[in-house]
Amino acid sequence: MPSKVNAVKIRRPLPPSVALVCVLALTTGCGLIPGSGSDTRTVKIWLMQDSVSEEFLDRFSKEYEEKHPSVKLEFTFQPWTGIGKKVNAALEGEDTPDIIEVGNTQVAQYAETDALEDLTLESVRDLGGEDWLEGLAQPGNIDGSQYGIPWYAANRVVIYNKDVFADAGIKKTPKTRDEWLAMTEQLNQDGTQGIYLPGQDWYTLAGFIWDEGGDLAVERAGSWEGMLHTDATLRGMDFYKELQELGQGPKDSDETKPPQGEVFAKGNVAQIVAPPSVASTILKANPELEDKLGYFTIPGKTADKAGAVFTGGSDLIIPQKAEERGAAIEVVKALAGERWQTDLARTMNYVPNKKSLAKVVQGEESTAAMAAGAAAEGSQATPNSAQWADVEIENPIKPFMTKVLEGGDPEAAGREASKRITSLLTPG
Repeated sequence: MPSKVNAVKIRRPLPPSVALVCVLALTTGCGLIPGSGSDTRTVKIWLMQDSVSEEFLDRFSKEYEEKHPSVKLEFTFQPWTGIGKKVNAALEGEDTPDIIEVGNTQVAQYAETDALEDLTLESVRDLGGEDWLEGLAQPGNIDGSQYGIPWYAANRVVIYNKDVFADAGIKKTPKTRDEWLAMTEQLNQDGTQGIYLPGQDWYTLAGFIWDEGGDLAVERAGSWEGMLHTDATLRGMDFYKELQELGQGPKDSDETKPPQGEVFAKGNVAQIVAPPSVASTILKANPELEDKLGYFTIPGKTADKAGAVFTGGSDLIIPQKAEERGAAIEVVKALAGERWQTDLARTMNYVPNKKSLAKVVQGEESTAAMAAGAAAEGSQATPNSAQWADVEIENPIKPFMTKVLEGGDPEAAGREASKRITSLLTPG
């Protein structure tokens, strides 16, 4: 019989026979399973591929099952590709798991099916939902009901080359936007790009817009409207343009073309705006940058407030058709509680789901920088519409940015993009 550690190494959907082996491996004595005459309940959990390490899952499973001997945990890892179709099928009752990890911005489209368990009571009574990060909690809240329980977050920070900063005589990282611009201009000399910021990095732009009090889209009387033409949005875009011009990033491409981590790895770029996970790409391309990477939170307009950021991450949902809804709720409460949030954050370098838990990652520079951004006023996820995925597929934000960076009329470009966003957010 395989060991428990081997069971959680699986990184792909499992056929029923293999899944059964994993269930048995996760028991303390490979005892009876449901349907064989015992009172044991098996909680089936779908997690996304590589979202947690085998070490974390092993610790959680062992401790949880020891404290709850009547519950056995069955974990299946799912790839992100095609996950929407698979989750929708599960919500309709096709091999429905009891708990599903989903991207925080995906909750609205699943809640629209009326097939999710309402977890509002648990969020208020048991989980301290008032302290959750807005970027995780808000996407999981639909019409005042909490369907997605925040699990972990990740967001953008500034990754910088310590040697380039030292060569330019810069000893402190900036605390305000103005300081950031001045410092970047100082770095932008002698063949070095002060910053590599591609023209279509709309996630970074979103933070600047939120800092100005604007938004990508807003809901009014049940209808969504694009907001890229407003004064606040255009102020955010103006700052983006100032920053982007202090480097040589392409105006008509995003952070993936070319991969900005590979550009930074060449050694002549002082800064990029990216999740800390991009460091692995940098070091793979240039191992000599080990110990030369630094991280700081995106600066805000004033020194007392960090810049707003797009908050990505995962929520946990429970389908109404789950066979073990009661037991599943208890498992979710454990995963989202302080004990396992602390373990998860330190193991995976994630931002924990509560602002008050930011202290548990203070010893890790990159994660602490993320946590400060995620907790900043204005930090959030994308507009909470079930149709937002359609906006991202076509993404009229990107050509809007390119038009402005290439000297086009910002308001005209914004109105054109807003009109298209409104259309995409309006169900046909």
